[in-house]
Amino acid sequence: MEIAIVLAVIAVIFIARSLKIVPQQNAWVVERLGKFDRTLTPGLSLLVPFVDRVAYKHSLKEVPLDVPSQVCITKDNTQLQVDGILYFQITDPMRASYGSSDYIIAITQLAQTTLRSVIGKMELDKTFEERDLINAAVVNALDEAALNWGVKVLRYEIKDLTPPAAILHAMQAQITAEREKRALIAASEGRRQEQINIATGEREAFIARSEGEKQAEINKAAGEAAAIIAVADATSDAIRKIAAAIQAPGGEQAVQLKVAEKAVDAYGQLAKANNTMIVPGNMTEVSALIGTAMTLMGKAGKSA
Repeated sequence: MEIAIVLAVIAVIFIARSLKIVPQQNAWVVERLGKFDRTLTPGLSLLVPFVDRVAYKHSLKEVPLDVPSQVCITKDNTQLQVDGILYFQITDPMRASYGSSDYIIAITQLAQTTLRSVIGKMELDKTFEERDLINAAVVNALDEAALNWGVKVLRYEIKDLTPPAAILHAMQAQITAEREKRALIAASEGRRQEQINIATGEREAFIARSEGEKQAEINKAAGEAAAIIAVADATSDAIRKIAAAIQAPGGEQAVQLKVAEKAVDAYGQLAKANNTMIVPGNMTEVSALIGTAMTLMGKAGKSA
């Protein structure tokens, strides 16, 4: 009975050491008598007990690896605290097992040294602008070296770039100055546009006023011309009527009578307006005017 129990235990141990179930996205490296034999893929596999053993177990999933923060010196001799994260994946389980004693430490150290080399070729301002370039340079350097380790470096990302406090203060002051400069430029542009708008408005208003004044002068001139034409027309009509009246029978005598009356009235007005007696130099002219007037009046009475 005891022998049967011992045999059953041995059989269980034998089966347990013979049957291996590899999970999905995993790879197990098997050694036979201390030498690499094969790599087990996901699923059920059989091993020779006490001859074969699973020496290494690797996950084939993408692995994020935090690269410790380190101090890098830029081309312009500025210290920069850099912190990043690396993503890799095992592509060759055999090389990952025997290519390096610890591929994680190897990747980490190589990432740090490569990062220091890349940043050392750049000035401080460029390190903030060229993150993609830095990430690509680190990935290329790691990917070439990691082939011997059975590892594929997928990407590297910089998490933080932290300059010294004094540099941060200077950068903040520069940013503030740039913002103030942009604000002043914007304000000056606003004032310039305002002055342009005012000048444009004044010019348009002046043009409108001058156009109005021009039209007013044109209208005034047209009105005066029309008035002059109307007066001239009326005067010419009056002259034509007077000329027609003079040419009519008795018209010439009426004109002479009117002239004599006006002359007599003029001498009378002069006598009233002045204390001095005004006597015409040629009295025959006055007597002739009076005689003409009396003759005309007499003819007028006979004809009546």
